[in-house]
Amino acid sequence: MAEEKTTRELVYETNRDVKWICRMLRQMEAQDEEFEGRIRALEGWRAEKAGEERRLSTMSAGAGGVVGGRWR
Repeated sequence: MAEEKTTRELVYETNRDVKWICRMLRQMEAQDEEFEGRIRALEGWRAEKAGEERRLSTMSAGAGGVVGGRWR
């Protein structure tokens, strides 16, 4: 027959489990913050690239108009 645990043992095990859960939650939170930071950096990079593409597109259109106008 299984030996019953004392209240002290149960409290110790519960505290140990709660501490483990808290550690895991802190790690998950840190990972989430790191993930959020990476997503924000990626979104900034994408916005920057989209801005560059718009500028290049405008410059190409302007250059095409100038070159096209000269060859008429």
